[in-house]
Amino acid sequence: MANSQRREGVAVVAIGGNSLISDSQHRTVEDQYAAAGATTEHIARMIANGWDVAVTHGNGPQVGFILQRSEIAAKVEGMHEIPLDVCGADSQGAIGYALQQNLYNTFRELGIDKTVGTVVTQTEVSADDPAFKNPAKPIGGFMTREEAEERRARDGWRVIEDAGRGWRRVVPSPKPIRIVEEEAIKTLINSGMTVITVGGGGIPVVADESGRLHGVAAVIDKDLASALLANSIGADVLIISTSVEKVALKWGDPDQEWVDHMTLEQAKEYLASGAHFAKGSMAPKVQAIINFVEGGGERAIITNPANIERALSGETGTHVSKT
Repeated sequence: MANSQRREGVAVVAIGGNSLISDSQHRTVEDQYAAAGATTEHIARMIANGWDVAVTHGNGPQVGFILQRSEIAAKVEGMHEIPLDVCGADSQGAIGYALQQNLYNTFRELGIDKTVGTVVTQTEVSADDPAFKNPAKPIGGFMTREEAEERRARDGWRVIEDAGRGWRRVVPSPKPIRIVEEEAIKTLINSGMTVITVGGGGIPVVADESGRLHGVAAVIDKDLASALLANSIGADVLIISTSVEKVALKWGDPDQEWVDHMTLEQAKEYLASGAHFAKGSMAPKVQAIINFVEGGGERAIITNPANIERALSGETGTHVSKT
């Protein structure tokens, strides 16, 4: 196999956990593996063009599956439930396996002399983060009111009624402040290795007074963590891969407008207005690219997997830069 001699730079490519599930009828492990292959094919081609890449990914649906299996299994004598931080670690391993095997196979098909591996990644958050006082991220399966009250009393869970569908546990979503395995990731990237990392935003951990790390029941936004990683390793570009080719202003309105480029200040103004980007979908992605560019990044791109190569060449996607 012949490796590309041209080096374009270092890129962090963030893909969503939902991108591994094409629809509600295709959620099996085999379905997710096939979906991972469809996405990694485009990442492999940008690597063939000379990019060194760290791939990050979401894990929301997958952690939900792990939690539900755990809750079902715990009803059997001798079995136990899995803590949320360990569920995150489990998902990093399983999703990382699917991504790295697909990349390995595509590298062989394309004649790329590259290695790929997954780093189980911890992301430090502050124990004083306000999110811990206001948990709002639903996780796990639905419960009856009686079951929810029992878990609240017995296990200290925060629970809410979720849109008439039942009761669910909610956990905090604190801001990421440090990628614990940053130096290992940087070393691997600098050696030419493709790295899969910061799965699900990273396993949330806090440091005690002595500096020892402890896992916490929380969920970290993977785009914010990806931006932090990109700044930490000095990436040249952050690509957030999502379901649309470009970002739109006034999304869903009759006068919706697709955006090719935003300056940093424009992105901040659009986000602050609250009129353009939905809180649960595009807003965190725009905030992540703002963080990256403000933190010293040269440019960031939002596009869908099929258009990653075209977006890198400037043909499509929404690009954000300082000016």
